[in-house]
Amino acid sequence: MKQVGSYEAKSKLPALLRAVVDGEHIVITRSGKPIAELIPHRRSAGDIAETITRIKAMRQGIALGDNELKAMIEEGRR
Repeated sequence: MKQVGSYEAKSKLPALLRAVVDGEHIVITRSGKPIAELIPHRRSAGDIAETITRIKAMRQGIALGDNELKAMIEEGRR
């Protein structure tokens, strides 16, 4: 893990981003204290599929009858 001061990060951002693309983890500091991290973006299909599965599980057992739904629609139109 590389640490870089905020001024250096500002002036060398393109090079830092290239390093991050190559998998490097960079901590940006101000007065020696960590303030931010640059890490590679990782978005995998597994995360999306898992989220969809959890949403579907949450929805189980939640149902509105036709009359309740129609009343809500009407209420929203007022």
